[in-house]
Amino acid sequence: MKFLNMLLAGVLALSSLTAMAEAWPNHPIRLVVAAPGGSSLDVIARTVGDKLKERLGQPIIVENIPGASGTIASGNVVRAAPDGHTLLMSYNGPLAYTQYLTTLAYDAQKDLVPVIQTSSQPNVLVVAAGLPVKSVAELIAYAKARPGRLNYASVGNGSSSHLTMELFKTMAGVYVVHIPYNGAPPAALSVATGDTQMLFSVPSVVIPHLRSGKVRAIAVTSASRFPLMPDLPTVAESGLPKFESLAWNGIMAPAGTPPDIIQRLNREVDAILKQPDVKARLNNAGLETAGGSPEQFGALIAREARKWAEIIRRTGAKID
Repeated sequence: MKFLNMLLAGVLALSSLTAMAEAWPNHPIRLVVAAPGGSSLDVIARTVGDKLKERLGQPIIVENIPGASGTIASGNVVRAAPDGHTLLMSYNGPLAYTQYLTTLAYDAQKDLVPVIQTSSQPNVLVVAAGLPVKSVAELIAYAKARPGRLNYASVGNGSSSHLTMELFKTMAGVYVVHIPYNGAPPAALSVATGDTQMLFSVPSVVIPHLRSGKVRAIAVTSASRFPLMPDLPTVAESGLPKFESLAWNGIMAPAGTPPDIIQRLNREVDAILKQPDVKARLNNAGLETAGGSPEQFGALIAREARKWAEIIRRTGAKID
């Protein structure tokens, strides 16, 4: 009898999940964005959300919940019902390595499930226009001759901007002082005004300052040259072989969301990312569209978690 009761409970649970997937979506979908309005992540969310509304027949409500290195947004979605009506648009930090920088009330790799990677972009290494260096080799030589006398801006403790520079410092054998800012705009402005000397940040953040001539770009952090900035060499080809650091992002759902819903979302968003107007809009924001399966996105998250956990351990980086 006990076995039959357990079997019946399993059948009922499976039937419930199947019914949920068949009825989905039956009300507006909430897309929580782990960044403020106007950010590149927000651009992706709203671009995809507009198209997804047309394909699913339900409004996509974009809700920006920035702060605490993306963990507030993640925690919000972790606590949501796993019914496909609450999704998370987030990025590499809170999805892959923030858990190694501070204590969290959840495990992003267990309490969230991947839907799809939406885009990726390298960081760009920029220096203040007044700094007498025009290449990675010159920057390394200049910094080695002045240990501890140069500083660098980051967009915040534990950010991709921060950890990318820590990786650079380790591989180049230089010591420059970390000056964290609360977000990308003030960090980039600090380099433009000469308050700090260098910064790793995404193209959309640094391009306005490049156009003004107040900062100089010397390399990108992708393994190969970035198609949207083809004249810039990579850090790897500039003297630090195998150096790579990408800022990527994607959509997640609460653990327990029915697989049929995950697969439907994946198909719809993957098709959206292939549309020429979507590619053009994201390219204008300095982003390359990605796509692929949930399994591919999950594998990326796992690889990045292993890589950055080791770098965090070696450097002692943390979020205060």
